[in-house]
Amino acid sequence: MVNNNAAAVLLALNSLAEGGEVLVSRGELVEIGGSFRIPDVMSKSGATLREVGTTNRTRAADYELAINDRTRLLLRVHRSNFEITGFTEQPGLDELVALARRRNLPLMQDLGSGALFDLRSVGINDEPGVLDSLRAGVDIVTYSGDKLLGGPQAGLISGRADLVARLRSNSLFRALRVDKLTYAALEATLLAYVKCDHDAVPVLRMMRLSKDEIARRAGKIVSQVESAPVKSAHFKLELLDGESVIGGGAAPSAVLPTRLIALTHIDLSADELSARLRATTPPIIARIEEGRVLLDLRTVFPEQDANLATVLASLTDAKLPITN
Repeated sequence: MVNNNAAAVLLALNSLAEGGEVLVSRGELVEIGGSFRIPDVMSKSGATLREVGTTNRTRAADYELAINDRTRLLLRVHRSNFEITGFTEQPGLDELVALARRRNLPLMQDLGSGALFDLRSVGINDEPGVLDSLRAGVDIVTYSGDKLLGGPQAGLISGRADLVARLRSNSLFRALRVDKLTYAALEATLLAYVKCDHDAVPVLRMMRLSKDEIARRAGKIVSQVESAPVKSAHFKLELLDGESVIGGGAAPSAVLPTRLIALTHIDLSADELSARLRATTPPIIARIEEGRVLLDLRTVFPEQDANLATVLASLTDAKLPITN
């Protein structure tokens, strides 16, 4: 465990491939938030990047043809914040595992956002899971302790005991290690997984919410706000069907059906209304689509609904009343 997934990738590459080459598909040379780029991290690790295949099509044979006496590692990088569609091809994980075994090379996979929960149970089918990769035979898997896993910010490294031991013995590990509070927070998160207490992990609790449950809560909040004593035709609340986006760091095209509260005001732009909501106590963070301010209760805990309704109702003053 290190302080984030970029650190996990750096530590793994430096430990397993310093001075040698790492084979990566051209279609997996990703950049994520904070200008984290695979080629740059590779360079800092002391390993040499060897690109194989093309942007849209890479086969197992491309990796095999590129292997030479300087090859130290095969690397699969999950395209966690974008998709390549159309005329595409990517070798299956089983093909890369077989190739790595045949050529006596370790296979590493950077998942970016680590999922320990079976996302297929909430309708997300194309996001790889940590356990799936390990069961398939990947030697080293790096992933985030936050994001889909739902714990503190951290970078986690799982895999073959002998390879993980090499990473732990690297002096760079001490520079990248986390503090005791992070260990404690991760322990609490992982224990929730062990106990199958998925509602104890906020991100899982949010993903598991059904559209019907969100609609029931949204309708109740709108009713409470509309019962405010001062009303005006200037401010309008509507309930709309919509989608919850999982996030840019995982499942880039995955959405969950939801029910939205849409807010509009005749005299305020969507940006102005959104800024007014952020200035309330507690602040309300919304998103804007098609000129409307949208609230998605998927990311609001049920125990916070009363506060949300109170804040929205507080906007029903002479300057900004509420109406049906």
